Amino acid sequence: MGTSKNHVVIMAGGIGSRFWPMSVPEYPKQFIDVMGCGKTLIQLTVERFSNICPMENFWVVTSEKYVEIVKTQLPGIPECNILAEPEARNTAPCIAYACWKIGKKFPDANIVVTPSDALVINTAEFDRIIKAALDFTATGNNIVTVGIKPTRPETGYGYICSGMAVDGTEVLKVDAFKEKPNLETACKYLEEGNYLWNAGIFIWNIDTIMKEIRKHTPDLADKMDRMAVDFYTDMEKDTVKELFPTCEKISIDYAVMEKAKDIYTIPADFGWSDLGTWGSLHTLLPHDGQNNAYVGNNVKLYDCSNCIVHTSEEKQVVLEGLDGYIVAEKGNRLLVCKLENEQNIKNYI
Repeated sequence: MGTSKNHVVIMAGGIGSRFWPMSVPEYPKQFIDVMGCGKTLIQLTVERFSNICPMENFWVVTSEKYVEIVKTQLPGIPECNILAEPEARNTAPCIAYACWKIGKKFPDANIVVTPSDALVINTAEFDRIIKAALDFTATGNNIVTVGIKPTRPETGYGYICSGMAVDGTEVLKVDAFKEKPNLETACKYLEEGNYLWNAGIFIWNIDTIMKEIRKHTPDLADKMDRMAVDFYTDMEKDTVKELFPTCEKISIDYAVMEKAKDIYTIPADFGWSDLGTWGSLHTLLPHDGQNNAYVGNNVKLYDCSNCIVHTSEEKQVVLEGLDGYIVAEKGNRLLVCKLENEQNIKNYI
Protein backbone atom coordinates (compact mmCIF):
# COMPACT_ATOMS: atom_id res chain seq x y z
CA MET A 1 0.00 0.00 0.00
CA GLY A 2 1.26 3.50 -0.82
CA THR A 3 1.91 6.13 1.81
CA SER A 4 -0.12 8.99 0.30
CA LYS A 5 -3.28 8.06 2.27
CA ASN A 6 -1.37 7.62 5.51
CA HIS A 7 -1.37 10.39 8.11
CA VAL A 8 0.45 10.62 11.45
CA VAL A 9 -1.08 12.56 14.36
CA ILE A 10 1.34 13.45 17.18
CA MET A 11 -0.13 14.37 20.56
CA ALA A 12 2.23 16.92 22.12
CA GLY A 13 0.29 18.84 24.75
CA GLY A 14 1.53 17.26 28.00
CA ILE A 15 3.58 19.11 30.63
CA GLY A 16 5.76 16.19 31.80
CA SER A 17 5.55 17.10 35.49
CA ARG A 18 7.31 13.92 36.69
CA PHE A 19 10.44 15.00 34.80
CA TRP A 20 10.95 18.24 36.71
CA PRO A 21 13.29 20.15 36.67
CA MET A 22 14.28 19.18 33.12
CA SER A 23 10.64 19.42 32.04
CA VAL A 24 8.58 22.44 33.06
CA PRO A 25 5.14 23.64 31.91
CA GLU A 26 6.72 26.40 29.81
CA TYR A 27 9.02 23.91 28.01
CA PRO A 28 8.02 20.26 28.60
CA LYS A 29 9.96 17.07 27.97
CA GLN A 30 8.75 16.37 24.42
CA PHE A 31 10.73 19.42 23.27
CA ILE A 32 13.93 18.47 25.15
CA ASP A 33 16.93 16.33 24.20
CA VAL A 34 16.26 13.90 27.04
CA MET A 35 18.68 11.24 25.81
CA GLY A 36 21.60 13.58 25.11
CA CYS A 37 21.58 12.45 21.45
CA GLY A 38 21.18 15.85 19.79
CA LYS A 39 17.46 15.43 19.01
CA THR A 40 14.37 16.16 21.09
CA LEU A 41 11.75 13.50 21.79
CA ILE A 42 9.27 14.98 19.29
CA GLN A 43 11.99 15.15 16.63
CA LEU A 44 12.79 11.47 17.26
CA THR A 45 9.07 10.67 16.96
CA VAL A 46 8.81 12.33 13.55
CA GLU A 47 12.03 10.64 12.44
CA ARG A 48 10.81 7.12 13.20
CA PHE A 49 7.55 7.72 11.29
CA SER A 50 9.39 9.19 8.26
CA ASN A 51 8.71 6.11 6.08
CA ILE A 52 5.00 6.05 6.92
CA CYS A 53 3.92 9.20 5.11
CA PRO A 54 5.26 12.45 3.58
CA MET A 55 5.86 15.44 5.89
CA GLU A 56 2.75 17.23 4.64
CA ASN A 57 0.71 14.38 6.17
CA PHE A 58 2.11 14.90 9.68
CA TRP A 59 -0.11 16.66 12.22
CA VAL A 60 0.77 17.90 15.70
CA VAL A 61 -1.89 18.65 18.33
CA THR A 62 -0.42 20.76 21.11
CA SER A 63 -1.17 23.55 23.53
CA GLU A 64 -1.38 26.97 21.90
CA LYS A 65 1.54 28.06 24.09
CA TYR A 66 3.80 25.43 22.45
CA VAL A 67 2.98 26.20 18.81
CA GLU A 68 6.10 28.32 18.25
CA ILE A 69 8.30 25.60 19.76
CA VAL A 70 6.77 23.04 17.37
CA LYS A 71 7.35 25.34 14.39
CA THR A 72 11.00 25.77 15.38
CA GLN A 73 11.72 22.10 16.05
CA LEU A 74 9.69 20.67 13.14
CA PRO A 75 10.05 23.18 10.29
CA GLY A 76 9.08 20.57 7.70
CA ILE A 77 5.52 20.22 9.01
CA PRO A 78 3.08 22.67 7.36
CA GLU A 79 1.98 25.41 9.74
CA CYS A 80 -1.70 24.63 9.14
CA ASN A 81 -1.03 21.07 10.39
CA ILE A 82 -0.09 22.33 13.85
CA LEU A 83 -3.38 22.29 15.77
CA ALA A 84 -3.48 24.51 18.85
CA GLU A 85 -5.58 23.46 21.82
CA PRO A 86 -6.77 26.55 23.71
CA GLU A 87 -7.14 24.32 26.79
CA ALA A 88 -6.14 20.73 27.62
CA ARG A 89 -9.15 18.40 27.48
CA ASN A 90 -7.46 14.96 27.57
CA THR A 91 -6.87 12.69 24.58
CA ALA A 92 -10.37 12.14 23.12
CA PRO A 93 -11.01 15.81 22.16
CA CYS A 94 -7.38 16.12 21.05
CA ILE A 95 -7.67 13.13 18.72
CA ALA A 96 -11.15 14.08 17.52
CA TYR A 97 -9.96 17.58 16.56
CA ALA A 98 -7.17 16.14 14.42
CA CYS A 99 -9.33 13.45 12.82
CA TRP A 100 -12.21 15.78 11.98
CA LYS A 101 -9.78 18.24 10.42
CA ILE A 102 -8.00 15.56 8.43
CA GLY A 103 -11.33 14.04 7.40
CA LYS A 104 -12.63 17.29 5.93
CA LYS A 105 -9.86 17.39 3.32
CA PHE A 106 -8.77 13.71 3.22
CA PRO A 107 -11.90 11.52 3.66
CA ASP A 108 -10.00 8.32 2.78
CA ALA A 109 -7.15 8.91 5.25
CA ASN A 110 -5.58 6.04 7.19
CA ILE A 111 -4.27 7.41 10.48
CA VAL A 112 -1.70 6.63 13.17
CA VAL A 113 -2.07 8.51 16.47
CA THR A 114 1.00 8.57 18.69
CA PRO A 115 2.34 10.27 21.80
CA SER A 116 5.24 12.67 21.21
CA ASP A 117 7.41 11.61 24.13
CA ALA A 118 8.03 7.85 23.88
CA LEU A 119 11.29 6.22 22.89
CA VAL A 120 11.82 3.32 20.47
CA ILE A 121 15.15 1.52 20.15
CA ASN A 122 14.52 -0.79 17.15
CA THR A 123 13.08 1.64 14.61
CA ALA A 124 13.13 -0.89 11.74
CA GLU A 125 10.84 -3.27 13.66
CA PHE A 126 8.68 -0.32 14.72
CA ASP A 127 8.29 0.65 11.05
CA ARG A 128 7.26 -2.91 10.14
CA ILE A 129 4.64 -3.12 12.90
CA ILE A 130 3.06 0.25 12.03
CA LYS A 131 2.86 -0.64 8.33
CA ALA A 132 1.23 -3.98 9.18
CA ALA A 133 -1.35 -2.15 11.30
CA LEU A 134 -2.06 0.38 8.55
CA ASP A 135 -2.58 -2.44 6.04
CA PHE A 136 -5.10 -4.00 8.43
CA THR A 137 -7.07 -0.76 8.99
CA ALA A 138 -6.99 0.45 5.37
CA THR A 139 -10.30 -1.33 4.75
CA GLY A 140 -13.06 -2.32 7.15
CA ASN A 141 -13.96 -0.95 10.57
CA ASN A 142 -10.93 -2.17 12.47
CA ILE A 143 -9.05 -0.27 15.17
CA VAL A 144 -5.54 -1.40 16.09
CA THR A 145 -3.62 -0.49 19.23
CA VAL A 146 0.05 -1.40 19.50
CA GLY A 147 0.76 -3.76 22.41
CA ILE A 148 4.25 -4.06 23.88
CA LYS A 149 5.43 -7.48 25.03
CA PRO A 150 6.15 -6.92 28.74
CA THR A 151 9.65 -7.55 30.07
CA ARG A 152 8.82 -7.05 33.76
CA PRO A 153 5.74 -6.76 36.06
CA GLU A 154 5.34 -3.02 35.42
CA THR A 155 2.75 -1.16 37.53
CA GLY A 156 3.09 2.15 35.68
CA TYR A 157 1.40 1.08 32.42
CA GLY A 158 -2.11 0.06 31.42
CA TYR A 159 -2.43 -3.43 29.92
CA ILE A 160 -4.14 -5.03 26.93
CA CYS A 161 -5.60 -8.53 27.36
CA SER A 162 -5.16 -10.15 23.95
CA GLY A 163 -7.27 -12.98 22.52
CA MET A 164 -7.47 -15.01 19.32
CA ALA A 165 -5.35 -14.26 16.25
CA VAL A 166 -6.89 -13.12 12.98
CA ASP A 167 -6.32 -15.92 10.44
CA GLY A 168 -2.98 -15.71 8.71
CA THR A 169 -1.82 -12.55 10.51
CA GLU A 170 0.03 -11.43 13.63
CA VAL A 171 -3.02 -9.35 14.59
CA LEU A 172 -4.85 -10.39 17.77
CA LYS A 173 -8.37 -9.54 18.95
CA VAL A 174 -8.44 -7.40 22.10
CA ASP A 175 -10.45 -9.05 24.86
CA ALA A 176 -10.15 -6.21 27.40
CA PHE A 177 -8.22 -3.15 28.49
CA LYS A 178 -6.90 -3.14 32.05
CA GLU A 179 -5.99 -0.20 34.29
CA LYS A 180 -2.52 0.16 35.81
CA PRO A 181 -2.27 -2.87 38.15
CA ASN A 182 -0.73 -3.40 41.55
CA LEU A 183 2.45 -5.49 41.66
CA GLU A 184 0.67 -8.76 42.43
CA THR A 185 -1.67 -8.33 39.46
CA ALA A 186 1.20 -7.25 37.19
CA CYS A 187 3.09 -10.45 38.10
CA LYS A 188 -0.03 -12.47 37.27
CA TYR A 189 -0.35 -10.72 33.88
CA LEU A 190 3.27 -11.52 33.09
CA GLU A 191 2.79 -15.16 34.03
CA GLU A 192 -0.36 -15.59 31.95
CA GLY A 193 1.48 -14.44 28.84
CA ASN A 194 -1.37 -12.85 26.87
CA TYR A 195 -1.13 -9.39 28.46
CA LEU A 196 0.64 -6.50 26.71
CA TRP A 197 1.58 -2.99 27.75
CA ASN A 198 -0.65 -0.35 26.21
CA ALA A 199 1.66 2.00 24.27
CA GLY A 200 -1.08 4.53 23.49
CA ILE A 201 -0.48 4.21 19.73
CA PHE A 202 -3.71 3.86 17.74
CA ILE A 203 -4.32 3.08 14.07
CA TRP A 204 -7.62 3.47 12.20
CA ASN A 205 -9.12 4.89 9.04
CA ILE A 206 -10.98 8.18 9.18
CA ASP A 207 -14.41 6.67 8.58
CA THR A 208 -13.99 4.18 11.44
CA ILE A 209 -12.92 6.63 14.13
CA MET A 210 -15.57 9.21 13.25
CA LYS A 211 -18.30 6.56 13.38
CA GLU A 212 -17.06 5.27 16.75
CA ILE A 213 -16.90 8.74 18.30
CA ARG A 214 -20.38 9.54 16.99
CA LYS A 215 -21.68 6.29 18.47
CA HIS A 216 -20.06 6.41 21.90
CA THR A 217 -19.54 10.15 22.58
CA PRO A 218 -22.15 11.95 20.47
CA ASP A 219 -21.71 15.24 22.34
CA LEU A 220 -18.02 15.32 21.36
CA ALA A 221 -18.93 14.53 17.74
CA ASP A 222 -21.45 17.36 17.74
CA LYS A 223 -18.82 19.84 18.95
CA MET A 224 -16.42 18.64 16.25
CA ASP A 225 -19.08 18.96 13.54
CA ARG A 226 -19.67 22.56 14.60
CA MET A 227 -15.94 23.31 14.65
CA ALA A 228 -15.37 21.65 11.29
CA VAL A 229 -17.58 24.17 9.50
CA ASP A 230 -14.75 26.69 9.90
CA PHE A 231 -11.74 24.40 9.40
CA TYR A 232 -9.25 25.72 6.84
CA THR A 233 -10.75 29.24 7.08
CA ASP A 234 -9.82 32.44 8.91
CA MET A 235 -12.59 31.62 11.42
CA GLU A 236 -11.03 28.35 12.61
CA LYS A 237 -8.97 29.77 15.47
CA ASP A 238 -11.89 31.71 17.00
CA THR A 239 -14.31 28.80 16.59
CA VAL A 240 -11.90 26.34 18.19
CA LYS A 241 -11.23 28.81 21.02
CA GLU A 242 -14.97 29.02 21.69
CA LEU A 243 -15.97 25.34 21.36
CA PHE A 244 -12.95 23.20 22.22
CA PRO A 245 -12.86 24.15 25.94
CA THR A 246 -16.51 23.03 26.23
CA CYS A 247 -15.59 19.43 25.30
CA GLU A 248 -15.74 16.91 28.12
CA LYS A 249 -12.34 16.00 29.59
CA ILE A 250 -12.12 12.35 28.62
CA SER A 251 -9.44 9.95 27.40
CA ILE A 252 -9.76 8.10 24.10
CA ASP A 253 -9.58 4.87 26.14
CA TYR A 254 -12.79 5.67 28.05
CA ALA A 255 -14.48 7.44 25.13
CA VAL A 256 -13.93 4.77 22.45
CA MET A 257 -11.43 1.99 23.04
CA GLU A 258 -13.21 0.30 25.97
CA LYS A 259 -16.59 0.46 24.17
CA ALA A 260 -15.89 -0.32 20.52
CA LYS A 261 -16.19 -3.92 19.31
CA ASP A 262 -13.65 -4.27 16.50
CA ILE A 263 -10.48 -3.60 18.50
CA TYR A 264 -7.27 -5.45 17.70
CA THR A 265 -3.64 -5.39 18.76
CA ILE A 266 -0.29 -6.34 17.28
CA PRO A 267 2.21 -7.60 19.88
CA ALA A 268 5.46 -5.70 19.44
CA ASP A 269 9.01 -5.92 20.72
CA PHE A 270 10.98 -2.90 19.55
CA GLY A 271 12.53 -1.53 22.73
CA TRP A 272 9.75 0.83 23.77
CA SER A 273 9.50 3.14 26.77
CA ASP A 274 7.02 5.91 27.46
CA LEU A 275 9.82 7.84 29.21
CA GLY A 276 7.39 8.91 31.88
CA THR A 277 9.79 9.00 34.81
CA TRP A 278 13.42 9.44 35.78
CA GLY A 279 13.48 5.71 36.55
CA SER A 280 12.48 4.84 32.98
CA LEU A 281 15.23 7.11 31.64
CA HIS A 282 17.74 5.46 34.00
CA THR A 283 16.99 2.03 32.50
CA LEU A 284 17.51 3.28 28.92
CA LEU A 285 20.75 5.26 29.21
CA PRO A 286 24.17 3.59 29.16
CA HIS A 287 25.41 2.63 32.65
CA ASP A 288 28.83 2.67 34.27
CA GLY A 289 30.11 -0.20 36.40
CA GLN A 290 28.08 0.97 39.41
CA ASN A 291 24.73 1.20 37.54
CA ASN A 292 24.90 4.99 37.26
CA ALA A 293 23.55 6.75 34.16
CA TYR A 294 24.03 10.36 33.23
CA VAL A 295 23.52 13.02 30.56
CA GLY A 296 25.96 15.91 30.67
CA ASN A 297 29.37 16.91 29.37
CA ASN A 298 31.18 17.20 32.70
CA VAL A 299 29.82 14.73 35.25
CA LYS A 300 32.13 13.02 37.76
CA LEU A 301 30.82 10.33 40.12
CA TYR A 302 32.80 8.98 43.08
CA ASP A 303 31.59 6.09 45.24
CA CYS A 304 28.09 6.49 43.72
CA SER A 305 25.77 3.71 42.56
CA ASN A 306 22.30 3.32 41.00
CA CYS A 307 22.03 7.06 40.28
CA ILE A 308 20.59 9.04 37.36
CA VAL A 309 22.20 12.44 36.71
CA HIS A 310 20.91 14.90 34.09
CA THR A 311 22.62 18.24 33.64
CA SER A 312 22.70 20.76 30.83
CA GLU A 313 24.26 24.05 29.84
CA GLU A 314 27.85 22.82 30.28
CA LYS A 315 27.63 22.62 34.09
CA GLN A 316 30.33 20.79 36.04
CA VAL A 317 28.85 18.24 38.44
CA VAL A 318 30.75 16.23 41.06
CA LEU A 319 28.89 13.74 43.27
CA GLU A 320 30.22 11.51 46.03
CA GLY A 321 28.67 8.78 48.15
CA LEU A 322 25.14 8.65 46.71
CA ASP A 323 23.16 5.44 46.18
CA GLY A 324 19.88 5.41 44.28
CA TYR A 325 19.40 9.15 43.70
CA ILE A 326 18.13 11.45 40.98
CA VAL A 327 20.26 14.57 40.54
CA ALA A 328 18.86 16.84 37.85
CA GLU A 329 19.59 20.46 37.00
CA LYS A 330 18.06 22.84 34.48
CA GLY A 331 18.34 26.62 34.47
CA ASN A 332 17.97 27.79 38.05
CA ARG A 333 16.26 24.57 39.19
CA LEU A 334 17.91 21.65 41.00
CA LEU A 335 16.43 18.33 42.10
CA VAL A 336 18.08 15.85 44.48
CA CYS A 337 15.63 13.05 45.25
CA LYS A 338 15.70 9.33 46.05
CA LEU A 339 14.89 7.39 42.89
CA GLU A 340 12.41 5.25 44.83
CA ASN A 341 10.41 8.39 45.68
CA GLU A 342 10.21 9.77 42.13
CA GLN A 343 6.40 9.48 42.00
CA ASN A 344 6.30 12.28 44.59
CA ILE A 345 8.15 14.80 42.40
CA LYS A 346 5.02 16.36 40.95
CA ASN A 347 3.72 16.84 44.50
CA TYR A 348 6.95 18.48 45.65
CA ILE A 349 6.79 21.13 42.94
